Amino acid sequence: MTEHIIKDLGGGLILRRATPADADNLANFNAIIHSDDGPDKPDERLGAWVRDLMTQPHPTTSAGDFLLVEDTQAKKIVSSMSLIPQTWSYGGIEFAVGRPELVGTDSEYRRRGLIREQFDVIHQWSAERAHKLQIITGIPYYYRQFGYEMGLALDGGRVGYLPHIPKLKEDEDEAYRLRPATEQDVAFITELYSARAQRELVHCKRNEDTMHYEIFGKSEKNVNRLETRIIETTTGVAVGYLMHPPFLWGPTLTVREFELISGLSWLTVVPSVLRYLKITGEAYAAEKDDQEFQAFAMWMGVEHPVYEAVSDLLPRVRDPYAYYVRVPDLPEFLQHVAPVLEARLAQSVAVNHSGELKLNFFKDGVKLIFAQGKIKSVEGYAPENAEDGDALFPDLTFLRVLFGYNSFWDIEKLFADCYVRNDAARALVPALFPKQASNVWGLA
Repeated sequence: MTEHIIKDLGGGLILRRATPADADNLANFNAIIHSDDGPDKPDERLGAWVRDLMTQPHPTTSAGDFLLVEDTQAKKIVSSMSLIPQTWSYGGIEFAVGRPELVGTDSEYRRRGLIREQFDVIHQWSAERAHKLQIITGIPYYYRQFGYEMGLALDGGRVGYLPHIPKLKEDEDEAYRLRPATEQDVAFITELYSARAQRELVHCKRNEDTMHYEIFGKSEKNVNRLETRIIETTTGVAVGYLMHPPFLWGPTLTVREFELISGLSWLTVVPSVLRYLKITGEAYAAEKDDQEFQAFAMWMGVEHPVYEAVSDLLPRVRDPYAYYVRVPDLPEFLQHVAPVLEARLAQSVAVNHSGELKLNFFKDGVKLIFAQGKIKSVEGYAPENAEDGDALFPDLTFLRVLFGYNSFWDIEKLFADCYVRNDAARALVPALFPKQASNVWGLA
């Protein structure tokens, strides 16, 4: 086991890479510290997620992608986290991403810098794999301490209630039915899932192997496992798919994925889907004495065709939360997605622009050089003073604009020290970095 030790932290604590033999202990540790009901009621579903990542044939992750801090005197795990590699795209341009997750420390060992020690290693692992950014979900503020900004929309959507579910008329037959997906459906689902990238700025890429894992590779109690249903006509022609958890969140059944083939009206399909949700939600509620199905949620981000199709049936709007995002080399990332920026510029009032654009982040900055509408170079620069440059963004707020979570105008209104200093920048910044919706279903 000594070959897996990364650092002696003193006081009997060691930081090491996990092995398959740690699977049960790490699963139990995470189930306890991440339980919403307290340490006396471990979250079995979350523990199953950890065990799956460490023992199941996951597309990108294994036991060696977990870190843990062990108290060698007490002989127990006191802190841990993991890295889940994946591929995302920005405007269609792909890049590698590292997803730190399952971050936690035993309450008696907090405020000792154990998470910071692990992030240093995770970020190193991520850099070695050429990840251009890291993303993580989590509690408010915490990950800002490690160079992250809440810069990309996460979840959000619309909610409807039982009275909003349309009933079949006496002489009406159901136009569409839903059945469990089979392995023969994986290619169809992957194709539809990939097509929705056209609606989004940022997208998590999946091939048939990763989609197969999502549908069939997770254990029954894994908190991230979704039930997958094929939507088909009465003659058995597949026209779409639906994904939802195999349980209720409170009184609500949440839909996480819902896609239809091109050319099919959402108006004709949604009523059948809502009636399926009613039957399924009531069945889940019947499994527990203290649950009652009362609502259905379309948890698919800020924008989705179903919201337009049946807006009156989804009256409650829930704003999105946010992914934390870290971009270790911002000039490199901007250069990587330069074709997207150039295409935006070509459609703007600054078409064929030549010149430079300095983005001042106060502690550092980025300079973009344009030549006839093309990005000639992107490089870091050191602002000479607080008002140097063309556009000023405090802290990491630029990431919120880069990933479409906020418009430049949103940030300018929120922060008095965010503004542009000339007309060219006032035209260029919103054109290069417009607000644009994303609903990223990250690999977990």
